[in-house]
Amino acid sequence: MAGPKKRIAYIGDVLSNAMDKTVVVGVKSLVSHPKYKRVVRRLSKFKAHDEENRCHVGDRVKIIETRPLSREKRWKVLEVLETAK
Repeated sequence: MAGPKKRIAYIGDVLSNAMDKTVVVGVKSLVSHPKYKRVVRRLSKFKAHDEENRCHVGDRVKIIETRPLSREKRWKVLEVLETAK
């Protein structure tokens, strides 16, 4: 019998909090270009569940993978690491 699945976690910045109980989190990553072998910056956007509406634009948050909560939401805000200035 297998144990609980290891959940993926990312750290990113809140880009939008216009929706109710939902925030858009941008996660930056560096990937190598397949043809030119140059390092390219990528930004992935995730919609994450924020139950108490405590996140604001510019906050640094940690999100964790969870079950599907809506059509596009599969992430949950675990904690606010740093608030916007």
